[in-house]
This record gives sequence, structure tokens and C-alpha cells, in this order.
Amino acid sequence: MNELLTTAEMAEADRLTIAGGTPGFELMERAGIAVADHADGIIRGRRIVVVAGPGNNGGDGFVAARSVQRFALDVRVSFVGDKSKLRGDAAIAAERWKGPVDAAAPEQLAGCGLIIDALFGAGLDREVTGQARTMIEAINAAGVPVIAVDLPSGINGTTGAVMGVAVKASHTVTFFRRKPGHLLLPGRLHCGTLDVADIGIPDSVLTAIRPQTFANGPQLWAERFPIPRPESHKYARGHAVVVSGGMASTGAGRLAARGALRAGAGLVTIASPREALPVNAAASLAVMVRPVDGAAELAVLLADRRLNAVVLGPGGGVGQAMRELVLAALDSEAAVVLDADALSSFADNPDALFAAIKSRRQGGVVLTPHDGEFNRLFNSIKEESQVHSKLEKARTAARISGAVVLLKGADTVVAAPDGRAAIADNAPPYLATAGAGDVLAGMIAGLLAQKMGPFDAASAAVWLHGEAASAFGPGLIAEDLPDAVPAIYRRLFADLVARAAPRS
Repeated sequence: MNELLTTAEMAEADRLTIAGGTPGFELMERAGIAVADHADGIIRGRRIVVVAGPGNNGGDGFVAARSVQRFALDVRVSFVGDKSKLRGDAAIAAERWKGPVDAAAPEQLAGCGLIIDALFGAGLDREVTGQARTMIEAINAAGVPVIAVDLPSGINGTTGAVMGVAVKASHTVTFFRRKPGHLLLPGRLHCGTLDVADIGIPDSVLTAIRPQTFANGPQLWAERFPIPRPESHKYARGHAVVVSGGMASTGAGRLAARGALRAGAGLVTIASPREALPVNAAASLAVMVRPVDGAAELAVLLADRRLNAVVLGPGGGVGQAMRELVLAALDSEAAVVLDADALSSFADNPDALFAAIKSRRQGGVVLTPHDGEFNRLFNSIKEESQVHSKLEKARTAARISGAVVLLKGADTVVAAPDGRAAIADNAPPYLATAGAGDVLAGMIAGLLAQKMGPFDAASAAVWLHGEAASAFGPGLIAEDLPDAVPAIYRRLFADLVARAAPRS
């Protein structure tokens, strides 16, 4: 259930199901009943208002109204638009509703105990205006529970954008699969609790649709996650290198190194400028330290193929020296993670970075920008009118750069050049703390060192990062993250081993 379907893909899922012999109205009936069943668990014996619109989402609302009559004291439909213009399955649903239908007005919501939002579905792609906007504002002001049908009205299902104004639902019931707008901000903030209802669309339609967007979680990458084997040893688990900054900025590199070690790399080395060697050596126990000054010495270090993953950027400084270090790393066969200063150093010449990435003989590359770094490095994307969402920004950046792009945030997106993308929804707000991104960069390198592919390694590290932060809880600082990882690994490994066990 980790596939996320765009509005076009969901429409295709409906079409294929109908073509396979399931009447469209039967899908609408099941959708409306699923919404009503959810309402049954929230409120009984009070007045319910269904705010319905002129499309199939409104049709779902008419079915829900008919179904909730079995437990509600009073059910009314407040209709936005001209009911006589309904067509197809929505018209049939409206005809079968025998209760009152009022021309929508805010005062109709007064005194109700529950509102069912069936105004617009996930396919909304225009600004909400007129009476629809008035009703959405009235729904938000009503102060009662709101169940949204498919997606809160006013949210674009593919981008998660608010189309001028949007319902703030307490519950959302969607069908078959979630949409990107359920996970992307700000859409996710409008959904409340989210349930996915089975309305009879078979999973087989996914073979034809071939979705490329996924919710980030173990189901996406578990089959390729490196589980230590009894016969394995530290050299079999890879050797990650973290390039440290100078004397005044060694902390970021040490955080990344500890993240790589906790993620499972067999060995981790900090490549340290000689001026910072004493502090890096004094502050590191399991992490080794090697003196490395400049690109030429880094190239010599990475010529040893046993050192198979490298992180550059955390605390490394912005400028020509960093650009040379990055190009030296990209000229090696190690997998490369570029974070922070390594990205900003190419802001005035991103094409040089992208050319170096695309000319690599082997070794994956992961870029880990936050919004500011992204905008500096991928400034040209702002000029592309078809790029409307964080998801498409990350996808476009991955295609342009030839690297896996991890665009950070509460809804972190990981995108690969081949179009695959994963959206995370497990990051707690207290993960927004100084140094957390350095730990994440190190965790990605730790998984890359264990020969996990770049898209899977970045996706898995993002999920583990969020889970570790949630496990620690409020008061989290970056130093806490690596030490919270083992508990997440114990849970994850137990689940992965159980999945792999033969069934009797």
C-alpha cells in the first residue's frame, strides 16, 4: 500500500476497473458507504450536513448521506452548484437520495454535529472561488468534526498545494491508494487522521499504471536493506569516509561520521585537515582519523577501493577548495554524498557539478539540500512553469543533475534520475535542530558503504532518521540521533527477519 497515485493515475485505476467489469456506480456506492462507516465511529444521533459539489466527489457525498441515515438524527445535503447539471454516476447518486437538498449557504452548518466534505476531490487544479470558497470557509469556522471525502476540498491531490483555501478536516477517507497530496505539505496538515478504504479496485491495475511515487518506509526498500550476517565482518560492511572542515568547524563532520557508523558501516574514517587533527582525534573513539589536506591528498586516500563511500560538505566551508575536494571525490569510484557547503560551493556553476556526476564511471551520488541550498544550486528550476510541487522540483533536479536528490523538510522527498520518488511523513517537528542534517548525510553514507543503492540508501536513511527522532522525543539534539538508531534497528531487523522466514 505504499504506492502514491497522482490524480491522473487514480483516474486510470478507476477506468481500468470499470473496463474490467465493475460498474462505476458500484465504486461510488462503496466509496460513499466507506465514508458513512467512518462517520458512524465519530458521532451518532445528531445532525449531519453533507456539503456536496458538482462532480463525482459530490456523488460520493450523496451516497454517504443516504448511508448515514441509519444512525443520524437528521441528514441534509448542502449542494454547491446546479444539481440539474449532474451527469453520469453522480446524477444517479443524487437521484437516489430522497432527503433534503439545499442550495449551499453557510447558515446551514449551524447546529450540526458533523460535516462531510464532498465538495471537491483530489483532482482540483484551479483556484477555489465564489460559493465554494464561502462554504469551505464556513466549514472551517463551524467548530465540529469534518470528514473529507478522498481529500480535503481545496487541496490538489498531486501537489499538496492549497488552491486558495482548503478544508481543515479532522478525518479523511480516501480510496484504493493515498495520493501525493496526502503526504506533501501543506496538504498533509489539512487531512487529520487518514484512512484508505477498499472499494473493489484490484491491485492488478498497478501493473498497467506503474506508479513512480511511493510513501517512504520499509516496504519500499526492505528487500535491499543490509542485514548483518553471521559470517560477515567489518571489512564486508564497507568503509565510509567523512571529509572534515577546519579547526573551527569539526563538529559537523564528527556528527556525520557517527551517523555512518551507527548506520552499519564496518569502518568510518574522518579525513581531517592537519590543523584539525588533534581535535578530531581526541573526540573520536571507534571512528578513525587520517590527515588529508586538499583535493590531491583526498584523491590518494580514495584510490583505495576499500573506502567505498564518502561524505563532503558538513562544516567544510564554501569556495574553491571545497569544489576541488568534491571533484576529486567524484573522480573516484566511491559512492558520494554531497551536503551543505559542498552544494553551495557550486551555486555559481552548477553545470560543472552535474557534468562531473554524469561522467562518473561508477558509484552513486546523493545530493541532500534543504530549500535554500536547493534554490541556489537549481535556480533554473524556478523558471520552469510546469514544476509546481516539491515532488516535481526534486524529480526535475534529479534528472538535471544525474544524482539522487534528497530535498529536506517535514515532507522530505527523495527522487532518482529514473523518475522514482519517495515522500516521507514520519519526521517529528523536533528533528529541526542544528546538526541533524549532518547525521543524516552520514547515515546515507553508512548504507551506501554496505552497497545499498543510492535511491534506497537515501530513502532508508530518511526514514530511520525520522524514527530515531521520534523514539528520542522532545528535547532532541543532533548528538542524540545516532544513539537512538540501535533501538530502531532492533525493531527493523526483527521485522525483516520475520518477513524472510519460511512459512510453515
